[in-house]
Amino acid sequence: MPRAPGRTTAVTTPRLLAVSDLHVRYPENRAIVEELSGAAGDWLIVAGDVGEHVEDVVWALGLLRSRFAEVIWVPGNHELWTLDKDPGTLRGEHRYRHLVEVCRELGVHTPEDPFPIWTGDGGPATVAPLFVLYDYSFRPEGTYTAAEGLAVARRAGVVCTDEHLLHPDPYPDRPAWCATRVAESERRLEACDRSIPTVLVNHWPLTRFPTRVLRYPEFALWCGTERTADWHMRFRAITVVYGHLHIPRVTWEDGVRFMEVSLGYPREWQMKGAPDPLLRQVLPVSSG
Repeated sequence: MPRAPGRTTAVTTPRLLAVSDLHVRYPENRAIVEELSGAAGDWLIVAGDVGEHVEDVVWALGLLRSRFAEVIWVPGNHELWTLDKDPGTLRGEHRYRHLVEVCRELGVHTPEDPFPIWTGDGGPATVAPLFVLYDYSFRPEGTYTAAEGLAVARRAGVVCTDEHLLHPDPYPDRPAWCATRVAESERRLEACDRSIPTVLVNHWPLTRFPTRVLRYPEFALWCGTERTADWHMRFRAITVVYGHLHIPRVTWEDGVRFMEVSLGYPREWQMKGAPDPLLRQVLPVSSG
């Protein structure tokens, strides 16, 4: 049984915590999630890639909802996959909307709900769960179109599984779906109270900078969009929370903290041990 990072010791102040990329179809990861808990009043952000099957998403988010005061979820690419053996055959936007309804039944916040406001220590802050895809604009150096970038990636043997399993229906392609999601997210963020800072949450990084450390740089094509590059400044972020890269770390851009909060696949975290703590503290900002 793996040790369960994130199990709470004595805590007196409620915290806004975050995790992503739980990938609970792996027994090792599922065992870790079974042991996660928070202190009284803690909120938990789950920044995508809980699992590929709806039943796994329901299990994990339902369990976490029973242990945290509030749970906030955004989809990752894995939740949006349609697998041949998945009893649910919904694709694209229809699959996403189904997941939203599932989360609402569990009492979990989604990108389609009013943004919750954290009023604990470090607040107030509007916690904005976003669903912004990618549009192949994080292209390899020397390429100028998505087609050129994808050709370079294929020659390098780097092709994301999304190309086979993440269907954009009813949109013609993923960039078109991404454009719609960007416009909708901008509209909602513009409507937020400008006197309150934000915590922006998206599965994919909002800027290209975090992808610069990828072992296979071509994979950046499937990691975000240049259209969100200024959102951390434009929408008054104090922290940006994301996952997807399986490279947990904290970086800073324009004085804004960016937190990659993933667990990742067992073959990745078992080499060094799971992040400790697994549940990263977003607010109040830790001095440690």
